[in-house]
Amino acid sequence: MDGKNIFTPFSQEDLIPQPERLEIPHKKERFDIGIPKETNNQEKRICLSPDAVEILVNNGHQVTIETGAGEGANYSDKEYSEAGAQICYNTQAVFEKPIVLKVGPLTLEEIDWIKPGTLVISSVPTNTLKREYFQKLMTKRVNAVGFEFIRDEQNHLPVVRLLSEIAGTTAILVASELMSSTNAGNGILMGGVTGVRPTEVVILGAGTVAENATRTAIGLGASVRVFDNSLTRLRRLQQNIGQRVSTSTLDPKELGKALRRCDLAIGALRGETRTPCVVTETMVQNMKSGAVIIDVSIDQGGCFETSELTTHDHPIMIKHDIIHYAVSNITSRVARTSTKALSNYFLSYLFQISEESGFTNVVQTDKTIRNGVYLYKGRIVKKNLCDWFDLPFHDINLLII
Repeated sequence: MDGKNIFTPFSQEDLIPQPERLEIPHKKERFDIGIPKETNNQEKRICLSPDAVEILVNNGHQVTIETGAGEGANYSDKEYSEAGAQICYNTQAVFEKPIVLKVGPLTLEEIDWIKPGTLVISSVPTNTLKREYFQKLMTKRVNAVGFEFIRDEQNHLPVVRLLSEIAGTTAILVASELMSSTNAGNGILMGGVTGVRPTEVVILGAGTVAENATRTAIGLGASVRVFDNSLTRLRRLQQNIGQRVSTSTLDPKELGKALRRCDLAIGALRGETRTPCVVTETMVQNMKSGAVIIDVSIDQGGCFETSELTTHDHPIMIKHDIIHYAVSNITSRVARTSTKALSNYFLSYLFQISEESGFTNVVQTDKTIRNGVYLYKGRIVKKNLCDWFDLPFHDINLLII
């Protein structure tokens, strides 16, 4: 029989005897985690709840928490101690741990305290950081993971998405208070009642923040109009909401007309580096007296020309008789909910690293973990950070070989 006429699903190389490969089991790494108290008095969130700490401790890990670290989220030292954490009264000692878990970025003084090779997990708000921050981390030769860079198997940003869901809902609830008579507003009820015109809301953006703000506003009975330049995002928002929502592209004339009629405008646009500023000062001047602006995008510069960064202590600024709310970490307003959301994610994140015998190993084998790294062994591996701060770029794929 002619061998050429025999069908086989194997190639010639597949039929050659291959050496046997044995699975080499990874030994789980035991972590020593330090959780310091946030130094920014506007930051009340913490990365791990007592329940998460208890699970880590029961699995052989050690967690050290600076005294008072959970107070902003209404978690006491006693709760953490009963969960198995060590309560530390020496701030520097917490930063000397091999893993430092912090919501806000480290201060320059805190960077001095960390040891070379430390794994730092924190947020990286580029608009508030300076070049010196990254240079100092580089000299310490640390590994650093940023909340904003972590991606999952579907290439989504899980931490950003979690906080965006909370931010969208919170934005509407904050606005409902600001529109009331007791807060210099027009005395309008968010939503509406029988026989009374419903509140008109304009939302800029069609991402996660916008989706949750839209869902909350509609649930309260408001009339919502969403603007975004991506028809795909607008269509997805409508599908996720489950009902027809008035949508439009960011046409200046249409946007201007909508802003003149609205009682509330929410900025939820995002950009690669800076949020596009789509609402000019003239548009704001033409809005109703006493209308409210909630600029959730202020951490990336804001999408209203008149927005100025505010704080939880002094959250509003009135300009052109329009109430502006532009607090960058709006989710810190609901610190306990935000803490639980962060804790749920980072608990599984830490276990994932532990199962692969530590950070160095998991970075080599797991792309999802690798995506979140912006500093690897003292080298910046995120191109956008290097371009923004004029720092040397290194490809992490070449560093892990």
